[in-house]
Amino acid sequence: MDAVLIDGKAISAQIKDELKEKTQKLKAETQTEITLAVVLVGEDPASQVYVRNKRKACEYIGYRSLAFELPADTTQDCLLNLVKDLNGRDDVDGILVQMPLPSQIDEKKVINAISPAKDVDGFHPMSVGALCIGEPGFVSCTPAGVIQLLKRSGVEIAGKECVIVGRSNIVGKPMAMLMLRENATVTVAHSKTRDLKEVCRRADILIAAIGRHRMITADYVKEGAVVIDVGINRIPETGKLCGDVDFDDVLPHVSAITPVPGGVGPMTIAMLMNNCYEAFIMRRKN
Repeated sequence: MDAVLIDGKAISAQIKDELKEKTQKLKAETQTEITLAVVLVGEDPASQVYVRNKRKACEYIGYRSLAFELPADTTQDCLLNLVKDLNGRDDVDGILVQMPLPSQIDEKKVINAISPAKDVDGFHPMSVGALCIGEPGFVSCTPAGVIQLLKRSGVEIAGKECVIVGRSNIVGKPMAMLMLRENATVTVAHSKTRDLKEVCRRADILIAAIGRHRMITADYVKEGAVVIDVGINRIPETGKLCGDVDFDDVLPHVSAITPVPGGVGPMTIAMLMNNCYEAFIMRRKN
């Protein structure tokens, strides 16, 4: 069986091009710019790369991006005051505080402080609650990206058995809600699941989001399944990037699969950009 390689780079580029076109029209009509404020505390190298990539995406689409780079010893109160200022600014549509934060800052308090109307990461409890009951709101970018990967690759979701391995607040839980919204039958598996291999082998669509490099091997996968690998890990011996799925082992058995890198990763930023566009539209409506 020749598996389809689901190309996240190509699909994310398609989404960004669509947003670029819509943004140009919007600018011409409203004479205003969509603005994303990105806050980075400290000098974590991975966070700096993510922030740079977000800035590049904003430039490409035609958004204005505001960067707030704070020292690692920034106090919680200082950060909360900045968030409060950005909440009140009419020229800011989306606010993103890059995680992880230094140990002196309570991440939950920062997430809760961001206005739900500007919560383009989709982490605020009101955003999560809206997703649970099917109300409009921002959806966490990585799970939203997975849905777009499946739909734009022609994968039928309705009626399919979906197993999600991992139950994090950022990926596993919202992923389950989104797959339910698309009429899949959903199982969320995790470290305490009995007979994990058996559970995974039921899946027509298997989504791995556990953060353990190459844990999902061929004996976890049903023949002809679609496998989405959300994990980004480094192989301890070589330092090379890899996913939660042992790609080479699983590849001969699946109908479609995402690579790492180049699969889910690029979609996260594309969906963040989409959330910024939606934030602008929703704020103008209200």
